[in-house]
This record gives sequence, C-alpha cells and structure tokens, in this order.
Amino acid sequence: MKANPIRRAFLIAGAASLLATNALAQNKPITIIVPYAPGGSADLVTRTIAQFAAPGIGAPVVVDNRTGGGGVVGWSAAARSTPDGNTLLTVELSYSIAAGLIPNLPFDPNKAFAQVTTAVKVPHVLVVNPSVPAKTVQEFVALAKAQPGKLNYGSGGNGTNTHLAGELFKSITGADIVHVPYKGAGAVLTDLMGNQVQALITSVPTALPHIKSGKLKALMVTGTERNAMLPDVPSAKEVGMPKMDMDYWIGIGAPAGTPQAVVDKLNKEFNAGLATPEAKKKIAEMGLTVVANTPAQATQLVSSEIQRWSAVIKQAGIKPD
Repeated sequence: MKANPIRRAFLIAGAASLLATNALAQNKPITIIVPYAPGGSADLVTRTIAQFAAPGIGAPVVVDNRTGGGGVVGWSAAARSTPDGNTLLTVELSYSIAAGLIPNLPFDPNKAFAQVTTAVKVPHVLVVNPSVPAKTVQEFVALAKAQPGKLNYGSGGNGTNTHLAGELFKSITGADIVHVPYKGAGAVLTDLMGNQVQALITSVPTALPHIKSGKLKALMVTGTERNAMLPDVPSAKEVGMPKMDMDYWIGIGAPAGTPQAVVDKLNKEFNAGLATPEAKKKIAEMGLTVVANTPAQATQLVSSEIQRWSAVIKQAGIKPD
C-alpha cells in the first residue's frame, strides 16, 4: 500500500523540523554572517544580539564578517547554507536596495531567506551646510526650485541608501538638485561641512555629532514622528512629506527552507535578548530603536522595501557602478 503523498510530505517536514529544533537544543554554535566589515551599525547590532540571545538559545552565537561585493559575498554564502538554523544572516536596508539595483544576483532576494526578526531601526535626517539660506525643509525646496541644478546633494556612493534617499526626496518635492557620489560616508560628510555639496540625507547616528557641534544643520527626520536624539527637528509627516518615511533597519534572516519551528524559536530568543535593559541601553547608545517584531512582520518589511526601492531605482534610472 502506497503512502499518501500529502501525509508523507507532512511527515518529512515534521521530521526536518524536529531535527533542526534538536540541533539548536544540542548547543551547536550559531553563526550570523554579517556581509560588512566590523565596526559598522550592522556589525555592532548583530554582536549585541549575539551577546544577549546566546543564554536563552543555550549555545554560542558567533559573528562571521564576510565582506566583498557590497554585501553580495556574505548574502550568497548565507543563501547557500544548510537551512537548519545554525547559519543566519544580518539583513538590512542595503539588501532590499540591491534586489532592484544589482542584476543577476546569485540568489533570488525575494525567496532566499526566511526573515526571523527586524531587530532595530532609525530614521534618516536631511542635513545641509549651515551656510545654506534655509531654516526649514520648505525653504530648502523653494531655494532648490528657484535655482534649478545649482544645489548638490552628496551620497556615500551610487545605489547606496543615501543616494536613494536623495532621489526619493527629489521625486516627492520636485526639487532639481544634483547628485554627487562619494566613496563612503566619511568623504561626503567632509565635503558637506566644507560646502562642496550642500545637502545629505543619512542615518541619524551618522550625522548626529556634526549636528550637535553646529557643523551641519538638520531640517527634517524621515519618519512619522520626531526622533528622541533630535527632538527639535520636525518629522517628514509634520512637514507634509509622509512618503519620506524612511528608516535604516537591521534584522536577521535564515536560509529559505529553515523549519518554521526553528525560525520561531530564534525569533523568541533574539527578541528576548533585545528586550533586556542592557541590550536596550547599548542599542540606544548607538542612536537606534529596538523593533523586535514577528517573522511575518519582518518578512512583510523586507518585501515592501524591495518593492519600494526597486521602483525608486527604476524611476531615477540608477545603475550599479
């Protein structure tokens, strides 16, 4: 007598789930691949998750920095990993941008990973050189429209979050400002403070020290509400630009095919680690806000971000370097 194929599939799936859950329970180390060099926000947040989630998981959580190709090397390595919950990936905003920017990725960015959690987020901020004669974002837009093509905005490079933020701002406001790409945030900040470029939209933690020192002027944070680090700076919603709601976010993904029971277990332990006072303090010191959502919510975020940034890339005609 042949086994019912549907029942057989359920049995196989159940057995795989049990084996993977047992693997997590047997103190096997968990590796989280960070596709960037040590020291950046993605790396630091991942290390915080690893530190505070490990006790609940009952196994060491190791961070493995796999750099190269603007993230492609690390993403690809994680996508090829066995879907048992023991190799994970730090997924952040750049991943969703790459999905629409880089042709022929060696994996399908929409299907390669099961999202475990969105760990943290932080809005961006529009900053200008203090010599720019605009005290509000409305005045800046009016200035740009009065002098089409005369004002420049910098970015950390072609196709980066700072580039796409600038293009999104242009499409929403109709401001004619010229994109000037740099190789990294440090270079663009130096020239912005020197007035070689007049504007930049970057994450709050990146710009905050220069805003506090008076070397840059903040006009708007890209969120629905004000940011605690910049309480005097209006939100995009306040200034009538709700479509400029843009966060830099960092989460954790698992290779596609990882049993849901394992994803749920990891979600529970990662979120519990992020909820500890010590982890919250560390995250706040980075200028970030804990999210710690569900796998379904994390999946929806990544999917919607891929769609959103693919549309911006297409509209602006952005090509990878």
